[in-house]
Amino acid sequence: MMKHEKMTYTYVGVDLHKSTHTAVFLDCFWEKLGEITFENLPSKFPQFILDAKAFQQEGTTLLFGLEDTNSYGRTLTTFLTDNGWEVKHTNALLVARERKNQNITHKTDSVDAECAARVLLSKLGTLPAADPQDHYFILRTLVVRRDNLVKSNTRMKIYLHSLLTQHYPNYREFFTYIDGKTALAFFKTYPSPWTLENVTIEELTEFIADISSDYYGADKAEFIKNSCEDTAVQFQEIRDMTVQSTIRQIEFTLQEIENVEKSMAVHYDSFDCTLTSMAGIDVISACQILSCVGDIKRFPTPAKLARYAGIAPVTYASGKKDLQFSNQRGNRELNSLFYRLACRVTSPVSVHRKLINQFFYDYFHKKQSEGKTKRQAMKCVERRLVNIIWTMLDRNEEYVNPPVFDAPEKEEEKRV
Repeated sequence: MMKHEKMTYTYVGVDLHKSTHTAVFLDCFWEKLGEITFENLPSKFPQFILDAKAFQQEGTTLLFGLEDTNSYGRTLTTFLTDNGWEVKHTNALLVARERKNQNITHKTDSVDAECAARVLLSKLGTLPAADPQDHYFILRTLVVRRDNLVKSNTRMKIYLHSLLTQHYPNYREFFTYIDGKTALAFFKTYPSPWTLENVTIEELTEFIADISSDYYGADKAEFIKNSCEDTAVQFQEIRDMTVQSTIRQIEFTLQEIENVEKSMAVHYDSFDCTLTSMAGIDVISACQILSCVGDIKRFPTPAKLARYAGIAPVTYASGKKDLQFSNQRGNRELNSLFYRLACRVTSPVSVHRKLINQFFYDYFHKKQSEGKTKRQAMKCVERRLVNIIWTMLDRNEEYVNPPVFDAPEKEEEKRV
């Protein structure tokens, strides 16, 4: 008599933590067979397998379900897959839902591990296999590191704005960007007007011209000098030190961002990817998309990638009613990347209002002419982009960009 597939496994749910992991064993009839807590050390994993075999039911294979396969559980996942064990990713949301369905009010490692095993058993055919690919893991590590640096730099720039407002009320008129090389060097050397008190226009001109490679000259130096009023107050030295310290941190962060981006560019080359062939996708954007998508073989069709990114609509049907709503789930980071890409390919760039993709510009306005709102039309563009990105990744094909055209004049410009 042939066994059902679920009868061929002993189910192992593992709750993962920094120091220790807890494993709970179930048979195919939902009976708890035992529990093991072991250290999160590669040297302890072989012993864990030996101990686990004591709970393995006759004629079955151990099947592992891990909540986390990319952080605390990555080392264990790699060990298990390298040794031929089958590992499934039991999403933490499913585990939490299982705990709620069981009406369990308390939360312990043992309870979470058992719930992971129950999810593994109930959703055996739908759970994805854990596949710890170092290639994508390293790329993801670089992308996350850069994102954190950019966020930190943004916070520091906002703080610098608040500091400079107290010293130079019209500082925004001095330089185009506050985090530009010239602006940072100037404000670090002259953090407040009173530090310019004994500096002549000739000396300031020489300083600005040197750090800007002669982009700025006497006119800029004279404007700054004439715009400043001595606003020295009590504890001015400490205020100036705060400005200089903030700028040093911004300079350090900018250098770190540059270093990480260089590493991203080098690692991206090893993928032999064609994403950068599309105008609007640079190396950084390509790395961000790749790190979110991972191996494109996970998505057999573009529709599955669209659902994963939260771009495909959600259908609510009952009787004769059939409604579709925007999907608020999915990978929100990937969703944001597609939205920003859609904005780039449908909007004119530079002061010359050049269109980098005439096809998407026309497609966007066509959808609007059909009665869709701007947001709905943009969602249609995102969906088309999903198809293209999926094809480029799956078939390793380059994108053929349409010719660059000038954007049509706006209606209000025509009337003028």
